[in-house]
Amino acid sequence: MTGPDRPGGGRGAEPLLLGVRHHGPGSARAVRAALEETRPEVVLIEGPPEANDLIPLAADGDMRPPVALLAHAVDEPGRSAFWPLAEFSPEWVAIRWALEHGVPARFIDLPATHSLAWGRDEEADEVDEVDEAVEAVEEGTAVGGDDGERAAGAAAGGEVRLDPLGALAEAAGYDDAERWWEDAVEHRGVGERGDALAPFTALEEAMTALREDHGRGGRGPGPGPAPGSPVVPGRDLVREAYMRLRIREAQREFRGGVAVVCGAWHVPALRRRATVTADRALLKGLPKVKADMTWVPWTNRRLSRFSGYGAGIDSPGWYGHLFGSVDRPVERWMTKVAGLLRAEDRIVSSAHVIEAVRLADTLAAMRGRPLPGLGETTDAIRAVMCEGSDVPLALVHDRLIVGDVLGEVPAATPAVPLQRDLTRTRRRLRMKPEAAERELELDLRKETDGERSRLLHRLRLLAVNWGEPTASYGSTGTFRETWRLHWEPELSVRVAEAGIWGTTVRAAATAKAEADAVAARGLADVTGLAERCLLAALPDALPTVMRILADRAALDSDVGHLAQALPALVRSLRYGDVRGTGTAALAEVAAGLAERILVGLPPACAGLDADAAEEMRRHLDAVHGAVGLLGDAPAPGHGNLRVRWASVLRTLATRDTVPGVIRGRSVRLLLDDGELGQNEAARQMGLVLSSPGTAPADAATWIEGFVGGSGGGLLLVHDERLLGLVDAWLAGVPAEAFTDVLPLLRRTFSVYESGARRTLGELVRRGPGAPSGSAATGFGAPGFASGLDSGRADAVLPVVRLLLGLDEDTRGGEGGGGDARAGLVEVAR
Repeated sequence: MTGPDRPGGGRGAEPLLLGVRHHGPGSARAVRAALEETRPEVVLIEGPPEANDLIPLAADGDMRPPVALLAHAVDEPGRSAFWPLAEFSPEWVAIRWALEHGVPARFIDLPATHSLAWGRDEEADEVDEVDEAVEAVEEGTAVGGDDGERAAGAAAGGEVRLDPLGALAEAAGYDDAERWWEDAVEHRGVGERGDALAPFTALEEAMTALREDHGRGGRGPGPGPAPGSPVVPGRDLVREAYMRLRIREAQREFRGGVAVVCGAWHVPALRRRATVTADRALLKGLPKVKADMTWVPWTNRRLSRFSGYGAGIDSPGWYGHLFGSVDRPVERWMTKVAGLLRAEDRIVSSAHVIEAVRLADTLAAMRGRPLPGLGETTDAIRAVMCEGSDVPLALVHDRLIVGDVLGEVPAATPAVPLQRDLTRTRRRLRMKPEAAERELELDLRKETDGERSRLLHRLRLLAVNWGEPTASYGSTGTFRETWRLHWEPELSVRVAEAGIWGTTVRAAATAKAEADAVAARGLADVTGLAERCLLAALPDALPTVMRILADRAALDSDVGHLAQALPALVRSLRYGDVRGTGTAALAEVAAGLAERILVGLPPACAGLDADAAEEMRRHLDAVHGAVGLLGDAPAPGHGNLRVRWASVLRTLATRDTVPGVIRGRSVRLLLDDGELGQNEAARQMGLVLSSPGTAPADAATWIEGFVGGSGGGLLLVHDERLLGLVDAWLAGVPAEAFTDVLPLLRRTFSVYESGARRTLGELVRRGPGAPSGSAATGFGAPGFASGLDSGRADAVLPVVRLLLGLDEDTRGGEGGGGDARAGLVEVAR
């Protein structure tokens, strides 16, 4: 027990000030030893006092650090602040010690209601009043007599903002603050009983000297900015004044001693004598907002950034290892690294571990360090286990030195209604948030996967991007979805912000979709929103979205806008089958848009410059795909759109006022759909390339439209007549025009796959149409016969069926090879 002669013991005795480095495992061990030795009756901790009611949750078995206290303004949830805590944070150790020993624990920093409001522009006048109060204290005019002089002395000093650890490291002859901290604190034992306070005494003396030389600093009342960031002078004074008042209250309430765990920078100010009147003068007129507080999960990656207390660390995984290792930390660390590398199929033996430990010890001795630190162990791992390569070392840094640890909070943690609904839903769907990025494959034909998809799409509507849709490589069907999931702590703030739209995820997404539809500026924005509503299964929002969509579509006469809007609508029609969503109204709007595009596209394509023509070509491709998906009868009364679309393409292909890139693309689309024969396509190309009136640049754009994009290279490979036309035209381009058409041709052919480019080069080298083998053999391309061998082709059909997963009814029996091949061709299409 503490006695009256010990710091923190007895009424009126000096408080036990334990100055720490936030997220420092050495400080955490020292705090635990000091509390065990002194046994105070109350533990005061730097942090927002609104979280005092949340402290008991730290003892819950489901609370697993890293976690963070989240404070946000009730009326403006985006205005928020975090106070992160890891297992090796001194504040967390102090909380757990107090709960385990039945000792009250309280936060004593400036309330979040003030810190969240401090920087608001509309309350700048109130901030000015606080600065005036600070100035009054600095000038000694807030109070009179000796007390005023003491208050003035407390506020005296410059406005220099410095990194305290960096300054101490420099004074000790170190060029790296982290390395100095490891040598001075992390590698230093707590000592025998009775010496537990020695580290804090030494650190307080160092900080006192720093504050005398450099002044009070000037950090804000919140968790604290990163070193070097802009700050408002005098804010540390306000925070320290509030903490002194709370310490006095605790000293009056508890007889057995008061322990204070705070940043070491604040200890000299908390030790300094100041009157209650002077401290209250600093707190007068502080701005306010209504704030809520809760616990949220945190991650090691967020601990490694300058956030929260402004004490971000580069190696939270390493620090967690130091804190949790009771002995032989280097040997245990090397064993962890070996296990990771073995899991990645790298050859790492016990001999590697032994040699790496020896090398780390040798490096520490050569560098004059008491024990190997992170630098020595990393160098040893690179040399011994990674064979000098930084590639596996990057894996060690990512997985172990930083780590993918994501904390957990208990179900009893206070949360906004939307957060509670999200938690219930994700638990029912067995979707656990993870700090590591992972892919989730969904089969929408399954009920659980369908609900997971709807949840993720609804969250995206609410700007809570837990998952990002990505390309699905396993299947191209509409019943498959692939998501890349990655939970960030900031998403808790996004959920709080989205709480204004509703108390459940579905209700909030519906309200947000309706508001977005009203605020949408362009037709494409509304059609995209309609697609997202169908993906998220929000039938209550669709009537509003469809009404606005119909109104915008009726008023918009720009063919480009209509062409941008149509593909999203047509894609949405595909979801009705798998998701069970009615799309009749959507089909009517989509067919109406297609009708207007058919009428307006030919005149819209006339007289375009190069950039506008390229943009219209992209619209042409998009509309072509959309019309193909709409089918022959998209809605009653709209006729055969495919036939009419082919007619529009023929018009574009032959109209001289249409840019070459659009004419060439129209011919290509007709050829791909079988609406134009290869002979006719070759004739069209020959007319363009051989016409004396066609400028080389216009011919080059026609070629870009015809053979540009995916599949263009294979088209030239398999139709040597087209390749011969291009080759003959290119050979006849005048020298003065060649440099003008070269960039267009290079852009066209650069998108081809390397195999197609290589084959084209071989064909051009030997000359299109020339035999590649001897005349006696009659062979064409090397390795290929002059004709198709049906018997050999039929032999591979069973294997191909197995690979494609074809049903029994598609298999051809004896003599049915032709039907089977036709079925395979249809599948390939």
